[in-house]
Amino acid sequence: MTSIDIGLWTTAFLFLLVVLGMRVAFAAGIAGLVGLIWIFWAKFGYDPGRFGQAVTVAVKTAGQVPHSKIASQELSLIPTFILIGYMAYYAGLTAALFDAAKKWVGWLPGGMAVSTVFATAGFAAVSGASVATSAVFARIAIPEMLKVGYDKRFAAGVVAAGGTLASLIPPSAILVIYAIIVEQDVGKLLLAGFIPGAFSAIVYGAIIVTLALALPRFGPPVGGFTWKERFASLPPAFPIFFVVFIIIFFIYNPFGGDPWGTPTEGGALGAAVVFLMAVIKGMKWSQLKDALLETAKLATMIFTIIWGVLVYVRFLGFADLPGAFSDWITSLEHSPMITLVMILLAYAVLGMFMDAIGMLLLTLPVVYPAVMALNGGEFVSAADSAFGMSGPMCAIWFGILVVKMAEFCLITPPIGLNCFVVAGVMPEISVQDVFRGVTPFFIADGITIALLVAFPQIVLFLPSLA
Repeated sequence: MTSIDIGLWTTAFLFLLVVLGMRVAFAAGIAGLVGLIWIFWAKFGYDPGRFGQAVTVAVKTAGQVPHSKIASQELSLIPTFILIGYMAYYAGLTAALFDAAKKWVGWLPGGMAVSTVFATAGFAAVSGASVATSAVFARIAIPEMLKVGYDKRFAAGVVAAGGTLASLIPPSAILVIYAIIVEQDVGKLLLAGFIPGAFSAIVYGAIIVTLALALPRFGPPVGGFTWKERFASLPPAFPIFFVVFIIIFFIYNPFGGDPWGTPTEGGALGAAVVFLMAVIKGMKWSQLKDALLETAKLATMIFTIIWGVLVYVRFLGFADLPGAFSDWITSLEHSPMITLVMILLAYAVLGMFMDAIGMLLLTLPVVYPAVMALNGGEFVSAADSAFGMSGPMCAIWFGILVVKMAEFCLITPPIGLNCFVVAGVMPEISVQDVFRGVTPFFIADGITIALLVAFPQIVLFLPSLA
């Protein structure tokens, strides 16, 4: 049996564990360790007397992964970005953002839902986690929508879908993870997420307005706000945008020359600024404690997934499965664009059974080299590449596409994590109702992904300026 065969059988074992309900972190770690034992024992000729030696070598190989891979400066971005979001919530900045959005766009058909989407987009710009965004706005926006007569399923669906914007709009934990896996510039990837993230929010808003116009009483508008009230609502929301301004301008010097700091330093600076704002606004010790605990819980969950999956990724390297998959992809007779669309559709199916971070960690070591090979390789000129762009730009474009697919997977049944979070925060709304409520946003995501594939400059405009 070849190393490729061992890789395929071990991957099948991994997916079996996931389908049976095991957490991705543990399933990947177990499958990776089993695969390493198998592949080392195969190198020893399946000698029964050397099985123990194969186990020892496999355990030592797997044991090196957590520290060697997690002790990365870039990964320290994740807890700082998450902390920014939770402190902004406990400081009352989130409620101010929602209030401003309601007073400015609430008059539209479906205005309260549109306000929720735009407010989640604004909050996503200081929160790196979709789960945190959904949890925060489930408490703030759903009661407001129910008061004015929204169907509870649609109200919950708006929050669950709006929360996915935090995966794309920087600071994004998933974008950081992608950048580390494929060894690309974190700062450029974060810049690349801005326009697609804002574009996704606009498409969501357009879908809501269309439904509200087509279906009577679908989304009653909220009016009666004077211009004085609208302008008065802006100053309390400004701190959110001030923090975004600081982070982005810190890691991308708009005046030319070297950046003022690294993305990691920008995240730490943003957390410090939000902390000062929260203290000024009178945040209590109990609220700071809750923010720190929630950050620790979410960051621990993310790092645990990374640890487990990277053991499996180490096994993939020994099995040479990424190289074999890349050779197979490039041998297909379809055009590169059709192959890319097939890969994205495969992500849509896979996301029905796995969480977003685990899915990307598991697949990118295999899929990314194949996509780069389709483009002609990392260092091919834009004129000679299949997608009309250089290797680094292709990596950024593909990264935004797969992260957008990860957003899509956060609301797809039966695993859609955001839907479970919303149902958990609002016990009177079942998770089945939330899944029904997000249905219109599948169409919106399909439109957005199609446009990002057809017009790569939507993604590449800002990174090309850096």
